[in-house]
Amino acid sequence: MAAVASCGSGAGSTGSAVATASKSNVTSFQRRGPRASGTNDSGPRLVSIAGTRPSVRNGQLLVSTGLPALDQLLGGGLAIGTVLLIEEDKYNIYSPLLFKCFLAEGIVNGHTLLVASAKEDPANILQELPAPLLDDNSKKEFDEDVYNHKTPESNIKMKIAWRYQLLPKMEIGPVSSRFGHYYDASKRIPQELIEASNWHGFFLPEKVSSTLKVEPCSLTPGYIKLLQFIQNIISEEGFDGSNPQKKQRNVLRIGIQNLGSPLWGDDICCAENVSNSHSLTKFLYVLRGLLRTSLSACIITMPTHLIQNKAIIARVTNLSDIVIGLESFIGSERETNPLYKDYHGLIHIRQIPRLNNLICDESDVKDLAFKLKRKLFTIED
Repeated sequence: MAAVASCGSGAGSTGSAVATASKSNVTSFQRRGPRASGTNDSGPRLVSIAGTRPSVRNGQLLVSTGLPALDQLLGGGLAIGTVLLIEEDKYNIYSPLLFKCFLAEGIVNGHTLLVASAKEDPANILQELPAPLLDDNSKKEFDEDVYNHKTPESNIKMKIAWRYQLLPKMEIGPVSSRFGHYYDASKRIPQELIEASNWHGFFLPEKVSSTLKVEPCSLTPGYIKLLQFIQNIISEEGFDGSNPQKKQRNVLRIGIQNLGSPLWGDDICCAENVSNSHSLTKFLYVLRGLLRTSLSACIITMPTHLIQNKAIIARVTNLSDIVIGLESFIGSERETNPLYKDYHGLIHIRQIPRLNNLICDESDVKDLAFKLKRKLFTIED
């Protein structure tokens, strides 16, 4: 969004601005247009990327996770160049929703997506993304344009409504400026937005042949192929700065589903003492190196409750920037506990970012309750 020219700090600066405006016969509060290509300009700033903002704490560029309440817990959002690890709940009911909100937020803001899974085709995952909530006026206008006027002009209005009028439905917590959007879990994102988006899918059964042989003590074939795929996308589309991005600067959102599960060819969930226990940690080490040098952010869901070796979990935690765990009340004693009757589970804040700091950040709140209403996934103290 273009910035509006502000008044100077003193009377002199204000007077000079008025004088300059009178000479050009325009007001001093006119929006500034883009500079000519021949003028001295340092180029577009990172904060000009749609769907991003700088952190007020350390200046790191942030993107929304798709859950405004979770953004607040993480200090404003997910920092570019970092990995958010989601420890899946026991029955894998709620972690896919957080995963899909992250991807839906990317589509709404026009970010490039990279979706990797060994369980489900990425194209099918995109079809199940939740729909963003509009404010009342925008939603009414959108409904009228789509359902009452089947014309090319209405299609244009529909895209404008989704791209530029997506506003949060409600406030959660004491935040002066809202970041990110709220999503309706009962509805699916419009097909028009998916078709207009730029995304790349990595479906493991299609990428790795069962006859592929790998040397001992190295990464599993799935991890090798995925790292190569991510590196190629980052390099070819200029997210690492090696190639100029063709249109305007953009962000790559990477989502990896069920990493570490047997579907990826990893056996850490099958036994406590495995032959290749370092394959997953090697993958995370290389992945974090790719993220640190590119305009990208990554969310990974992992069934850590199935990993029997606690040392592997500790190494995975150390190689992730942010770690949150989901604990569902289904099948537990808390499901019938009157104290938790209004909630569906707990979110455990295991680790939060420690970027550009000389000291470690500590979250004041470690455990929070969450509930999935008919439409919204909410987090409460």
